[in-house]
Amino acid sequence: MQFLVYILAYPILWLISILPFRIFYWFSDFVYFIIYRVVGYRKKVVRENLALTLPHLSAVERKDIEKKFYKHMCDMFLEMIKTMTISPEEMEKRFVVTNIEVLNEYAKKGKSIVLVASHYASWEWLLTINKRMAFRGIGVYKKIANPYFDKLIRRIRSKYDAELVETKKTIPMMAQNQRDGILSLYGLASDQSPKLDRIFHSMKFMGIEVPVHTGAEMLAKKYDLSVVFIKVKKVARGYYEATIIPIADNPKEYGNFEVTEKYLRQVEKQILEAPEYYLWTHKRWKHKVE
Repeated sequence: MQFLVYILAYPILWLISILPFRIFYWFSDFVYFIIYRVVGYRKKVVRENLALTLPHLSAVERKDIEKKFYKHMCDMFLEMIKTMTISPEEMEKRFVVTNIEVLNEYAKKGKSIVLVASHYASWEWLLTINKRMAFRGIGVYKKIANPYFDKLIRRIRSKYDAELVETKKTIPMMAQNQRDGILSLYGLASDQSPKLDRIFHSMKFMGIEVPVHTGAEMLAKKYDLSVVFIKVKKVARGYYEATIIPIADNPKEYGNFEVTEKYLRQVEKQILEAPEYYLWTHKRWKHKVE
């Protein structure tokens, strides 16, 4: 059954990916109409999240953010499909890293890195940085249930020298790379809600006390990895700009959860600048700490 789903879906995904950008975004507008106007996908969750985290805004202002968010969400997920056939040259034009030299400075020091990102703007196109740096680029991810789609995702990433590793295999890989002296950059998106059995700490995020992911900080301290945040900005439809922001060169010098705190404050700042580009459909604040 999984293979049948794959062979039926793949031609459709491929056809979408080869559409010229103008038609591609017309199609995204149509998808927006269906998702937002007809289906109303997770509208209740989005509205609750916006009301909870942006109480200083009026209902009219939050409604405007809501509409812009759904339009962006449709663009973003279709852009993930576009990755199937877009050329690396075209991708580099559309996803610009303003200060890649920051990463190269760490490479000169012989320091591997934990790069923490957020579910903001376009985290899928972050993979383009692998062509521009001296590190072995590794993305930590949750394996897709359908093995055929999982293999497809891996194949797409390989165009940009990006390697995926499942969460449970991350620690053994880090240990092996350290033993072998392989300079590596590990990418993690750590802003979403952790599973209940993996909660070690809570802190305020967008003004609400919630459980937080602390794995990036723990791994950085364990393996002496520098921590950087990548701030992504949407500058136009289909165009993004990313900036590397150092968080902690030597994480062991920081107290418990201070690195995580610094990371979350960067994410908050990013969201408040343009909230419509954050992933509001996720139930991020469902486990509020009273």
